Amino acid sequence: MNNRIFNFSAGPAVLPESALKEAQKDLLNYKNCGMSVMEMSHRSKEFSEIITSTENKLRKILNIPDNYYVLFLQGGASLQFSMIPMNLYHDNKPVDVINTGSWTKKAIKELKRIGPFNMVASSEDKNFSYIPSIENLNLNPEASYVYITSNNTIAGTQYQEFPKTGKVPLVADMSSDILSRDLNTGDFGLIYAGAQKNIGPSGVTLVIIREDLIESASEYLPTMLQYKTHAEARSLYNTPPVFSIYMMKLVFEWIENNGGIKGIEALNNEKAGILYDAIDKSDFYYCPVEKDSRSKMNVVFRVVSNNEEFESKFVAEAAKAGLSGLKGHRSVGGLRASIYNAMPLAGIEALVQFMKEFERRNA
Repeated sequence: MNNRIFNFSAGPAVLPESALKEAQKDLLNYKNCGMSVMEMSHRSKEFSEIITSTENKLRKILNIPDNYYVLFLQGGASLQFSMIPMNLYHDNKPVDVINTGSWTKKAIKELKRIGPFNMVASSEDKNFSYIPSIENLNLNPEASYVYITSNNTIAGTQYQEFPKTGKVPLVADMSSDILSRDLNTGDFGLIYAGAQKNIGPSGVTLVIIREDLIESASEYLPTMLQYKTHAEARSLYNTPPVFSIYMMKLVFEWIENNGGIKGIEALNNEKAGILYDAIDKSDFYYCPVEKDSRSKMNVVFRVVSNNEEFESKFVAEAAKAGLSGLKGHRSVGGLRASIYNAMPLAGIEALVQFMKEFERRNA
């Protein structure tokens, strides 16, 4: 394992090394049952124990209230763009949306197919370089729900606190910062996250939904697109992505062994602080995101004067130095370091050292 690189990709992303080693050990023969997790029936006793343990560990880590379901679905976060309004939109109750970038816009595209919405705030006026103020939002007390994206991988912004929506359910896409910090799950009606950034490999989508919202969908909605279907079947209505769920369990164990959610949050604060400090103290790099909106998961930065030649050189030389995935999203360019939970402190230190050396040679 000594030749592993530091993977700064936005997703699929770095996983805890201990989880990978455990999976490697179990790959051919899980707990002496004679087969791999990837081979076992999702109806088997062994997998029943896996999915139950996975859910219980997550409930403990996030302190999820008893009146919430935990669902392990498929289709990625992108299917949730449609599935949420299909289940939660009510006639004549437009959805309130806060637009903070590309992922919110994708959700809006699907929402338009279902029903009307109100854009109550947006940061598009400054190229999504900040999170709109949550104070004095003109929220509709009769809205079906309020929709946000908690962290924006492309723009590098993140909510530092969440809107208060009263009796209206708050729905959050937390694909890129789930389990990165402590939060009150009970403040949300629904949280969802594609696993491939912070909680496991691609193939499974986590949905945490308050039980009263399960009944919202029309009975005429296709069976597979009803949350109720999956809640009643404990995520086993159809064959789930068994290996991805197993890997989630190992990641949750890693979180438990590293101080739980508060321990992970402290480490994330330290990592982001070191990297942003290096950027802010440099005359060669800069961060285009307003300081009070900066993401602790996806740090975007540029070379002064947006010199694309230097940035391409940076990415290429960093890769040779064992620092992979630092190219910014294709829609915005620049540089980006995705420093999810499993990125070790040593990775941040190695990146900062490379940045300083690259500046010395090219400034």
